[in-house]
Amino acid sequence: MSTAPPPAPTGTAPATTGAHVWPVSGRTGDALSAIAQRLADHVRARPGLRAEEVAHSLVTGRAHGEHRAAVVGTGRDDLLAGLDALAARRPSDAVVSGLARPDGGVVLVFTGAGGQWRGMGGGLWDDSPVFRDSVRACAEAFEPYVDWSLVDVVRGRRGAASMNRVDVVQPALFTMAVSLAAVWRAFGVRPAAVVGHSQGEIAAAHVAGALSLQDAARVVALRSRLIAGALAGKGAMLSVPLPATEVRQRLASWGDRIAVAAVNGPRTTSVAGEPAAIEEFFAELVDEGVRVARIVSDFASHSAQVDAIHSALIDELGPLRCEASDVLFCSTVTGGVLDTAELDAEYWYENLRRPVLFDSAVRTLLRRGFGTFVEPSPHPLLVAPIEEIAVEVGARATAIGTLRMGESDAARLLTSVAEAHVHGTAVDLRGACRGGRRVGLPLDDVAEGSDADSRFWSAVRRGDLATALGVVLPALDTGAG
Repeated sequence: MSTAPPPAPTGTAPATTGAHVWPVSGRTGDALSAIAQRLADHVRARPGLRAEEVAHSLVTGRAHGEHRAAVVGTGRDDLLAGLDALAARRPSDAVVSGLARPDGGVVLVFTGAGGQWRGMGGGLWDDSPVFRDSVRACAEAFEPYVDWSLVDVVRGRRGAASMNRVDVVQPALFTMAVSLAAVWRAFGVRPAAVVGHSQGEIAAAHVAGALSLQDAARVVALRSRLIAGALAGKGAMLSVPLPATEVRQRLASWGDRIAVAAVNGPRTTSVAGEPAAIEEFFAELVDEGVRVARIVSDFASHSAQVDAIHSALIDELGPLRCEASDVLFCSTVTGGVLDTAELDAEYWYENLRRPVLFDSAVRTLLRRGFGTFVEPSPHPLLVAPIEEIAVEVGARATAIGTLRMGESDAARLLTSVAEAHVHGTAVDLRGACRGGRRVGLPLDDVAEGSDADSRFWSAVRRGDLATALGVVLPALDTGAG
């Protein structure tokens, strides 16, 4: 599989700054290692060659072969160390590699609560103009509904509003999701489909074009404010490593006091309910040796407790203008595809009240041929469940996160973008090296490998017949004279 370099970017602002990506590729794994060694030797022999010049030349000057790798770093030394590891086939945190396959279109996967951490957007605030502009736009959209600084919360600044409050963390996570999706878009990754887990559906609807930023912010802010006022402090949640059918059977004796809140995978089920009932169920599972885990939440979303805010939520939201979208919207309320024009106020109540059918939604997308899932979140929560679902149904799928807890800078994001690239997703890596200068590299005539055949056809494509013959004639020399 070989693809030509992408067309010239339409924008001039870089998607990220402060880190570089050096992509290399070849026809085989052996060729890839040889190319990495050849590039490392070339760069070391030229101390004046800057990291950004190498990055720009690699990204813009070559087609990409099937066997791919990318080295990510902030300067020459760590990038060269990554090339050395690739050449020697040693594991390295600076290197991602993969076999490029057609992906059938990208699904953006938006998480609900749980992946937040202080300073989750601080690194990208400094390293990404695209991220920074999106956060500011979100802050403006939320301004009529909050009396605290959304920018300070995202950046993790001293004195920022506490993310222990649901009416703070939900706007902050929506902002992170939307802004990380904007950075992926700046790298050329536009979703063919979206899916959202619980609150993540609001971000999914906005990114798909169904909800304006102003309407999406209104849904997030007003709903989280109602939760804070009427539901907070009255519930608890657990993550149970058992199939949903078994969990439902176990919960029968508790009635409405506990409910299945989310079906996240074949053996990953969340439950929500009254704190006392949750503690009883927790103790029962622990006694049986089940590795149950508490979910940090003081309200029972997706349970009967949500009924208490139904009327108030519908009244507060009022009419919502939802547009039909060309991007496929796979609902975790129904488990199937929905027309986004149907996402009215009642839907956003059902999104909070009914169980999250994430497992069903992912199966729907896999059946439709989607194989690449990208999670624009501050910490990957749904990558593992997606992989588990794909294994169970026998589908080939790649699931990729974006940031990680404690890692929010350009290098972390570029590593995720590079992971998408090496698995075959159409990514415009120039988002990290716009404005760079093209320099000659020893790979410019080796688009798909290091063998003579590749060099021959590269020369033919350039119209350089003499070089083409010079490459091929020695292979035909039998010694007869």
